[in-house]
Amino acid sequence: MEREREVELIELAAAGDRVAAGELIRAHQQSVYAYLLRMSGRTDVAEDIVQEAFVRVLGNLHRFDFRFRFSTWLFTIARRLYMNAMAKSRPSYDTDFVGSFGNQSTGWAPDTAMYDDERQTVQRDALQTSLMELSEEQREVLVLFHQLDWPIALIAEHLAMPEGTVKSHLHRGRRRLRQVFQDKKKLGARVEEVWR
Repeated sequence: MEREREVELIELAAAGDRVAAGELIRAHQQSVYAYLLRMSGRTDVAEDIVQEAFVRVLGNLHRFDFRFRFSTWLFTIARRLYMNAMAKSRPSYDTDFVGSFGNQSTGWAPDTAMYDDERQTVQRDALQTSLMELSEEQREVLVLFHQLDWPIALIAEHLAMPEGTVKSHLHRGRRRLRQVFQDKKKLGARVEEVWR
């Protein structure tokens, strides 16, 4: 979404325009949900936090500082809500759903399409299982960098840490993921199977 349109929507939504609020939500909902799903590994947690994040954002639009990016503000609120939720309980995750998230198969497809869907499901499953082995900081940096394509500087600002620390978490997280794949022979075999 272009910056000018986003500013217009924020101003309209802050003034009570429900259509503008809906458009603003639709523009960011999927990326926030994907981020929280990867962080928590649980659909129920991701759904609840996304809903609560948008309730808080819409209730506080009048406080938004236009010098900053709206997405950074939104993700900061979502992250704080996630951290609070995790402090209350440790997550468990449903890899079947995480693996199927984004799988848009709508019926019969040729064998190659079914193979591609299966490969993607196995890859997502293996990735989510591996991500849950990382520290919270490493997982978050990897998700923001690789899934949401955030630059290092924006991640550093969002997490309130130096860019060098973000780079360290990124490097160590990647190295840890490789180690998890090597250590978990079954997981590695599943991934290797789909690459043949």
